[in-house]
Amino acid sequence: MIKRLFDLVTAIIALVLLSPLMLMVMVILRCTGEGSVFFRQERIGKGNKPFTVTKFTTMVKGAANQGNGGHTVNGDPRILPLGRFLRKSKIDELPQIWHIITGEMSWVGPRPLIPEQHAHYSEEFHHVTEDLAPGVTGIGSLTFRAENEVLSRAEDHEACYRDEIIPYKAELEKWYYDNHTIWMDMVMMWLTFFAVFSSSANVLRKIYPSIPYKDVKEFGKQTTPESPHTTDNDETDTLEDFNGDRHTIRAAE
Repeated sequence: MIKRLFDLVTAIIALVLLSPLMLMVMVILRCTGEGSVFFRQERIGKGNKPFTVTKFTTMVKGAANQGNGGHTVNGDPRILPLGRFLRKSKIDELPQIWHIITGEMSWVGPRPLIPEQHAHYSEEFHHVTEDLAPGVTGIGSLTFRAENEVLSRAEDHEACYRDEIIPYKAELEKWYYDNHTIWMDMVMMWLTFFAVFSSSANVLRKIYPSIPYKDVKEFGKQTTPESPHTTDNDETDTLEDFNGDRHTIRAAE
């Protein structure tokens, strides 16, 4: 109840304060790139029920059928010029403030997954998403702030995501589920802001040393080629039919 009240009040304030910035982004997106402003896609929300998430467009239309398919990697040519800035700054996530107001999302929680991604997670993780609303940010997003870099060094993107990233993200979200407080949410919100300028995962671990640890820098080095590719990354989200999200299983963070 306290978490929901906090989300509602702060989301309304944020929407009022950030409306000029969001309007400016909407105008720029309409006048540049391919004229698309929003990217919408079905995700799995609280209660393991589907809902439609909205982001600002950051990728070209049909990106899921081009290049790396459902993955975004460093220097991905499918990302629009403005899209790179929107992704790095997380401004592409601002339309989700409305989802917080409606109760479909929270400021902090597990990232909303597309159905294909959600199916790869364990039953234990499904218990987490049964009780928690998906978040604009969260422990998984902070830990995998540069998930595209992890996938870039993997020979098989899908294997890396399925065998290394998914199990660790599920472990992290289970930890959050067991330990979250309103104060922890505020800490993660602030760290998300500072993560735009530098990594905040280590800071979070110093504040909460009981967070499960794995060396993400080693992820992707042991995977071998497979096919076809699908993955998430709140930075690859299911590409442009998810524009700024990704469109196959791109995130993603």
